[in-house]
Amino acid sequence: MVIHTGLRVAFSLACGLFLVACTEGESSSIEQKEATSVADPSRGISQGGERSAFFGDLHVHSAHSFDAFVYGTTTRPDDAYRFAKGDRLEHALGFEMRLQEPLDFYSVTDHAVFLGIAEAMLDPESKVSTHATAGWFKTMETVEERRAAFAKLVRFVVSGNHEEILDEYEGLPVVKSAWSDIVDAANRHYEPGRFTTFIGYEYTPAPLNQNLHRNVIFRGADVPEVPFSRLDSGNPEDLWRWMDRQRDGGTDVLAIPHNSNGSNGEMFRLGYFDGSELDDSYAELRMRNEPLVEITQVKGTSDTHPLLSTNDEWADFEIMPFRISTTVISNVSGSYVREALLNGLQLEEKGRANPFEFGLIGSSDTHNASYAGDESEFYGKVGLVDGSPDRRGSIPLDKVEGIRDSLDVFPCPGTVPTQLSGESTESAKQIWCGDDGDQFTQSYMTYWGASGLTGVWAEENTRESIFDAFRRKETFATTGPRIKVRFFAGYDLDVDLQDPEAVSKAYQRGVTMGGHLSSREGGAPEFLVWATQDLASAPLQRVQVIKGWVSENGESQERVYDVGCSDGLEVDSINHRCPDNNSTVDVSDCSISRDKGDSSLASNWSDPDFDPNQRAVYYVRVLENPTCRWSTWDALKAGVQPRPDFPLTIQERAWSSPIWFKP
Repeated sequence: MVIHTGLRVAFSLACGLFLVACTEGESSSIEQKEATSVADPSRGISQGGERSAFFGDLHVHSAHSFDAFVYGTTTRPDDAYRFAKGDRLEHALGFEMRLQEPLDFYSVTDHAVFLGIAEAMLDPESKVSTHATAGWFKTMETVEERRAAFAKLVRFVVSGNHEEILDEYEGLPVVKSAWSDIVDAANRHYEPGRFTTFIGYEYTPAPLNQNLHRNVIFRGADVPEVPFSRLDSGNPEDLWRWMDRQRDGGTDVLAIPHNSNGSNGEMFRLGYFDGSELDDSYAELRMRNEPLVEITQVKGTSDTHPLLSTNDEWADFEIMPFRISTTVISNVSGSYVREALLNGLQLEEKGRANPFEFGLIGSSDTHNASYAGDESEFYGKVGLVDGSPDRRGSIPLDKVEGIRDSLDVFPCPGTVPTQLSGESTESAKQIWCGDDGDQFTQSYMTYWGASGLTGVWAEENTRESIFDAFRRKETFATTGPRIKVRFFAGYDLDVDLQDPEAVSKAYQRGVTMGGHLSSREGGAPEFLVWATQDLASAPLQRVQVIKGWVSENGESQERVYDVGCSDGLEVDSINHRCPDNNSTVDVSDCSISRDKGDSSLASNWSDPDFDPNQRAVYYVRVLENPTCRWSTWDALKAGVQPRPDFPLTIQERAWSSPIWFKP
């Protein structure tokens, strides 16, 4: 079956484009395309220093994380870093994992809560193994038993009755030992100029399974003896104050919130943790410590939601509707990045400081110590539990004998949100799993995706240079492909996109992603957008600018403008959309059209609706031609029909960090 990827047309913009056509013909695999004649955004700055694109993952778990260990992962931080540099790594199910191309930077970010404790509970030499809870881990022969052990430990941690493990049962030395292993491994594998490691960990408060998790990333090798965890406090504001103290002592550190989609509206709530009203001190505290947000990963994409962005045809992308580790619906409002950006503008309009001026990154949240962002080779996230297609619900359970009863988490059908907030039965509707829905694993894991990746523009591949890029928010996110994105704004850019010095001139004359632009007499600013294809992935279909602003009546608004079309097509001057480029996917073998799409897209663009008195936020979204989703690849390899309630294809994408216009 060939899927035609026609798109309905809405919105409008005229812009100047410089495009390159692609080679012709069909291919059963994604192959390299000809280079563009447009100035390549991967080129650095020829004047005043050079910046190149580097790619990495800042969200990686090893056996030191209690959940990863319970789910069968035994690999250590050293193994994770060797994998990121190109070595083989064995999955808990015994098969080999290996990157097609090494990454530039990596951070093992194990859960600080009970760090190393689950491992120690199975070590007869450790006093922790004599604690009553250790019995939960003595028998973990089946997936069901592993899930049960995980659920018991989570309830134990949440209960607060864990001080005796850290004190009387000598758990604190276990935590310190595991943390030392993480720190030492990062320092051992750091190769300045070739491969960068960041010392980090995950802070994991989740009241009522409302995800408030952050990854904490240190700039250098000087780190505290023990990380700050949810056992110290479940209030993220306390984490930020601890980070301030670290910075006062000379240790720079930042936190990156993730999976806001599962926060039930709490990640970007308009109030302090205790419910009191936001003030400028809150905004300053948060932005000092959280300049970035993870917009995509395995547990779903947190850009926006169809209920929030009703005129965005691409908003319904890899939506994970539940709170973490449950099938309880997560409130939509307060859970997505685009809405938070708009809420920040509204606060500024009222004369308040903005606590949501985030740059954007993507990462995987792998619990296999290995990056998992390739749709065609997706092996899940949590070891034995989702490491095979039947266990993650993409092929029928009868393909593998003896696992049906242990893998059903909730009966088909499940639920998806139909309104912005509320947990009544009216807030959810059933999803159809087909007449044979009972033949498949029904789990929140079926909503997971093969994502994501962090991109940065930095002078060199070192901790200092890349961390500085984090701080200035010159970062971008992708769902896996190494798409490169540039984004500039200014009043006197006057840059010829054919000029080899275009990037250098853009830096000299404008601001880049993560920056601010003020109003100036004489007209609207000009935006420069570049995007380059990952040659191991699909061609680019279109480049878009997403704009948010506050209207005169104080309401937040948004609009998606296509600013670059593939295949020589032009943006409709009324509807702000590229015509369909008629790319196709043959789901019988996952082949794609090679005669559609471009290897590079670039645009000089001016906002046709620009108001110099209206504050606004702009960021770029790049869309590839459609390709097979991981679940379709699973079915193809198993020789079965794709599951009917899963999307057959997706459009891989990338997002730039925003540029803010402030009148």
